[in-house]
Amino acid sequence: MQSFSQNRSLQRVGMLSLAALVIIAASWWFASAQNKAPSFDLDSFTADTSSRTSASTDRQIEALQDQLRAHPNDWQSYSQLGLAYLQKARETGDPIYYQKTDEALEKALAFQPDDYASISAKGALALARHDFSAALEWGEKARQINPSRTYAYGVIADAQIELGRYEEAIQTLQTMVDLRPDMSSYSRISYIRELHGDMEGALEMMQLAVDSGTPNSESTAWVRTQLANLYFNRGDLERAKLEYQRTLQDRPDYVYALAGLGRVRAAQGDREGAIQLLNQAVAIVPLPEFVITLGDLYQSSGKDDKAEGQYQLVAAIETLHRANGVDMDMEIALFNADHDRNLADTLALARKAYANRPSIHAADALAWAL
Repeated sequence: MQSFSQNRSLQRVGMLSLAALVIIAASWWFASAQNKAPSFDLDSFTADTSSRTSASTDRQIEALQDQLRAHPNDWQSYSQLGLAYLQKARETGDPIYYQKTDEALEKALAFQPDDYASISAKGALALARHDFSAALEWGEKARQINPSRTYAYGVIADAQIELGRYEEAIQTLQTMVDLRPDMSSYSRISYIRELHGDMEGALEMMQLAVDSGTPNSESTAWVRTQLANLYFNRGDLERAKLEYQRTLQDRPDYVYALAGLGRVRAAQGDREGAIQLLNQAVAIVPLPEFVITLGDLYQSSGKDDKAEGQYQLVAAIETLHRANGVDMDMEIALFNADHDRNLADTLALARKAYANRPSIHAADALAWAL
């Protein structure tokens, strides 16, 4: 496998209008600060996922719950239930499922302490909660159990990136792609290339991730949306629009594509169209980056009351996430600094975030708060 850490010349970034950048800058950074590679992919552990939907995840959860009621010592079903809850959290954005995931995985590990899938999933859960040091520990433990399986390498690399350990992440990802060149490894390589300014290389690898994905699966929709995001970041709005639309053809209510298309509309000056799409995304899954974008669009349209309503929703989302074990320090510090909110506490929050996850994103948030 060819090394992916090679340098490539960066093509000139297309210029967006200043007004559009003001509208979307804070919320787009909020989204891009999250790891671009899927931190959990149920396809890695289960078969026949080509038509997986939220409804099919619900059916799997119900079937596993029925199985455990009949066979309460079935540790493999506990492990699979934890994985299904983690997928449900990904699909709905509801952090309540993190606690359910943790409980199911702990029961599986009580029966089988060295179960690779459960230990790897504990790492993915820690990633979702932004506890990257714990994620790294779980990922390393899973790798020791079975170094030939690749899922743990993804957990390890995600944690290393968020901890600012980029050279180690490159080595981890090289091992991962050498073992299994697939959607999961390609998408992570794309992200590390993007972080190093290699946009052409990032696009190349994300396209490979899309091409190697299972048609119509949620994870394929995710990586195609990330491909669209890369085109957006480069200023190629038409290609970004095309990729978002392709995603929506397969999954009409896929919120990441709806929100991405809304940002394209905003960048093109269609503020009302952008507001409509972001409202649609928020109604399905009120993720912070969608809510912030919608609030900023309202604010730029002179609808301050509606903007404030969205910003208050961000605070409610923060409370819910923290109650379910999610560290929101970096994201909230950036939001506050961008929107002149709670500035007395924001610098301390940003310093704490950087101490816990010394990545370039956390450094940027701290610099913005200073």
